Amino acid sequence: MTVSAPGPSAPGPSAPGLRERKKQRTRDALVRVALELFTTQGYERTTVDEIVEAVEVSQRTFFRYFASKEEVAFAVQRMVEEEFVRALTARPPGEGPFDAMRNAVLAAWDGVGDAIDEVVPVDLYLRTFFMIESTPALLAVHLRRSSELEETIARVVARREGLDVDADPRPRIAVAAFSGVMRVTGQMWGKGPDRTLEGIRALTEWYLDHLGPALSLHWREPLPRR
Repeated sequence: MTVSAPGPSAPGPSAPGLRERKKQRTRDALVRVALELFTTQGYERTTVDEIVEAVEVSQRTFFRYFASKEEVAFAVQRMVEEEFVRALTARPPGEGPFDAMRNAVLAAWDGVGDAIDEVVPVDLYLRTFFMIESTPALLAVHLRRSSELEETIARVVARREGLDVDADPRPRIAVAAFSGVMRVTGQMWGKGPDRTLEGIRALTEWYLDHLGPALSLHWREPLPRR
């Protein structure tokens, strides 16, 4: 019997994983550096050249991950939004539309902190939130993206309820009310003393729990304090 000499070892199953992890580390570094520069010296004043120089990669590498400076500005926010949509999709079918959205957003806040921290410090994410709100060019993008997200959520809600979102107005109406509460929550959280993820989660829960009474009851009695 002839024994063949062993050939070159084939890449093990971990090789693609290592490549993917390296790509993820590069992407995370670009996000982290970009957001730090945006929040310290301003979005408009920061260039792609400054970002890639700080990470020690080429412009070509940057554009392999992000189509524009604007896209990297919303990278972590997109992750948070996607976590909410996943949480909403996974809610038990017996929950009504509003309960499903309420429970999904609270579940997302419960779990997203660690995911954010893997990419950027939570404090940097929070500073990015305020930077977007105070940058006219980014605020316009934020409003457009919010409208697109509302449409995505409305379609998820319609599927859960077995409705045609274009024939039945209820999914879009419910999502519009929900999104309005979320916008007010973000604004009030930004003005408050507790600018933490725990703070915005608590405020979100409190505001959402008062949506029904605010729409259907008289306001003669003051709300109980949190």
